[in-house]
Amino acid sequence: MEHEVRTARGGDLAGLAEIENSGDAMFGEIGIVFPPGPTVAEQMIGRGAEIVVAGDPPVGFAAVEEVDGAAHLEQISVRGDLVGRGIGVLLLDEVKARAAAAGRSGVSLLTFRDVPWNGPWYARHGFAELPRERWGPGIRSYWDAEIEAGLHELGPRIVMWAPLRPSN
Repeated sequence: MEHEVRTARGGDLAGLAEIENSGDAMFGEIGIVFPPGPTVAEQMIGRGAEIVVAGDPPVGFAAVEEVDGAAHLEQISVRGDLVGRGIGVLLLDEVKARAAAAGRSGVSLLTFRDVPWNGPWYARHGFAELPRERWGPGIRSYWDAEIEAGLHELGPRIVMWAPLRPSN
């Protein structure tokens, strides 16, 4: 099944929270229940983040912002019934390609260290844990906001980084 990855259009945005919620059900199966509040998709749309989607209508999305001069992947989410079919990889590859084309030195993210489709998955796709002494002020701010929101109480979190070679 091939899914075109593209910039989200206005009509795509309303359905992104539903995609995120369906994907988040996997976390509930391992005992991670996210606190109530707006979805990451809703927050990112409100902040004007770059949103790329897979499919038409979308079956997955990635939300990216600039943090500390690099691309910061805030969220990849795939519709729960389509997880494991390579859609997340398509989205991640697009995020990296766009960041490289923009001259970014890498992509950062915060994720659960031990959840198989989080830290270990990103490690298989070129990310490694970013040592605390290399965090910029933006990443520190994200980390602190996660602690305040209670996310770190749900499981160990890490900052990860994938270096990029700028494309010409």
